[in-house]
Amino acid sequence: YTLAAAMAAATSGQGGQTLGLSSFSRAASPQASSSSNAAGVKLGPNGAAFVSSGIPDLDRILGGGFLLGSVVMVMEDSDAPHHLLLLRSFMAKGVVHKQPLLFAGPMKEPRLFLGTLPAPVASSKEDRQQRAMGAGASDEGLRIAWQYKKYFGEEKTSHAENRDNTQEFSNDFDLRKPLERHLFNAQHIECVTTQDADSLTDLQDRCSTFLSKLP
Repeated sequence: YTLAAAMAAATSGQGGQTLGLSSFSRAASPQASSSSNAAGVKLGPNGAAFVSSGIPDLDRILGGGFLLGSVVMVMEDSDAPHHLLLLRSFMAKGVVHKQPLLFAGPMKEPRLFLGTLPAPVASSKEDRQQRAMGAGASDEGLRIAWQYKKYFGEEKTSHAENRDNTQEFSNDFDLRKPLERHLFNAQHIECVTTQDADSLTDLQDRCSTFLSKLP
């Protein structure tokens, strides 16, 4: 799902003066329904499947996120970096969910753009626990956690873990912290430069090849 929006945002009209968003949605298909079980996909009203934009507030405005199977185009605004914020957050969300990614952009080394993707805030349950306990946490905190598990049982612990997994659909991202590099090596990521391209024919061919490799 990362492919369409990442490419659209990267190849949208340059030098535009307004920031807008438009989308095209196709009717749901059995393939889309089966994709609803994939990481980062959730079901909405009437069985519609959504993927997160990477920005929780925008997901709420859109009624759940980007509709699965839609193509989203974001127009650049030369006076504001919001299009880049959306692009980076959406791409980072795809990487975190281990989705295949194709990024195309008018730069010599488009793969360098991956280094600007932000890391999720509280990307793991351990990080959240450490922040909650504070930097000066001692064995007392660990003892309290052990007592909690003892008296409330595994059911409460499992419920908390399921809640954490649910929240992963719409992570907040820390723009000051880059995404961990090992995430880029664990999945299918392709980067294409359009800097010297005379037409979009080569890009279309790369897209077709990329899509043919998807399960």
